[in-house]
Amino acid sequence: MVAHHASALDGVARNPALPTPLLLRLLAFDGTGDGAAHGVVARALALAVQRPDLPEAAVARILAHPLHGVRVEFATSTRADPAQRARLADDPCPRVRAALAHGPDGHAPRTHVLPLPDEVCARLLADPDPSVRTALLNSPYLTPSFVASLATHRDPAARRIATRAWAALPAGERAALLADHDPAVRRAAALRECRRDPDLSAELLRDPESAVEALRHGLLHRADAERLVAERTRPADLAGNPSLPADLVERLAVDPDEDVRLAVSLRPELDETRRMRIAFTVGEFARGDVEWVRDGAADPEVLRRAATSAHPLLRRAAAQSPHLPPELLRLLADTRDPMVEDLLGVHHPDTPEDVLLRVYGRLGGTFSAWMAESHPRFPREGLAARYADHPDGAHRRLAVRDPAATPALIERLSHDPAVWTRQAAAGDPRLPLPRLREALHIPELASSAGANPALPVEEMAGVLERAGVPA
Repeated sequence: MVAHHASALDGVARNPALPTPLLLRLLAFDGTGDGAAHGVVARALALAVQRPDLPEAAVARILAHPLHGVRVEFATSTRADPAQRARLADDPCPRVRAALAHGPDGHAPRTHVLPLPDEVCARLLADPDPSVRTALLNSPYLTPSFVASLATHRDPAARRIATRAWAALPAGERAALLADHDPAVRRAAALRECRRDPDLSAELLRDPESAVEALRHGLLHRADAERLVAERTRPADLAGNPSLPADLVERLAVDPDEDVRLAVSLRPELDETRRMRIAFTVGEFARGDVEWVRDGAADPEVLRRAATSAHPLLRRAAAQSPHLPPELLRLLADTRDPMVEDLLGVHHPDTPEDVLLRVYGRLGGTFSAWMAESHPRFPREGLAARYADHPDGAHRRLAVRDPAATPALIERLSHDPAVWTRQAAAGDPRLPLPRLREALHIPELASSAGANPALPVEEMAGVLERAGVPA
């Protein structure tokens, strides 16, 4: 098959103006035909299945599709309604049910994946195929209510997951999990309870499988804490333990190990004066994954303390919260820390336009292209006058976003030396129709042209025909 036919078909599968009859024609492909055509159309099918707001006729066709890979794609779609995806809970293929049970493997920041209803999760947990049950228990999209409901489940793997909802469990269920006949369940429960039980922490410190977690989070007896500091037992982990006595914290604050001093500097109880007297260093690209800030990402006081700190890692940790109030967002945007700006651009929907433009210019590549296309605050007005003749092709690409860009400018940019700029112009509905039709047959532009919402329906049908999709 000619390469540009395949690329054009990928674009048409993503085209927001694709009429339902042509979408249904694409979804009707059952995998028959030669190997090349099969692979090309299967890839386009995967793109079509991930479209938002699929009509019911398309959903029905996907749910009954003979290619289980198509059903897997729908089962893991971040754009499909959970109630639609839940209809695959009785799919005859275990791979489809396992994909549904786990959900998307990964998704773009600021994309919220809605969980399946609890009753559907319960059905999947009772699935006869163990891969489906395992996939569900490994899913990051379970509701807190469902996790808590697993405390009395007959499967020890499910009871172990229930310990994640420790604070929400009744006292009787917590006691039962601590005495569970399965050692892995008992250990998981003990690692939750040890945060308020020093005897349990001492016991877990003697177990190689739980010692590190107990060292980081367990409530420690004074004698155990002194011994661990004296023996230098994983001091960088110990330095973050919330129960470490203040004098031992002071001892670790001057530890010869730089990682230990950095860990101490991030403790939540320190005031700014004490924090900044510690001799720590922060890497240029260190993200700031600070547990107490991450856990309090929706707490205004936690965010205020982190965002107003002079500690770079605390500011970077705060920048990862989508819940920043406007005054803290502006404060962080003014720090001129490139990592803070990058994190704001990724995680916060209200990042100021000037910050987004700096991040775009600094990072470039597919990340900047994704941010420009997906960020709700990324600027549009004035970009044509500012960037149409910029020496850098990635910046000339921004001119296509300007509502004031003329068809003549869009056509000119469709011939730009930079391929990403040409592709952006080829996907713009202002591109004159003759050039749009021409772009459909240029390998590096065919996908963008196929996705152009101004592409006439007869051209879309022609793309399906040339790619071998049966009428």
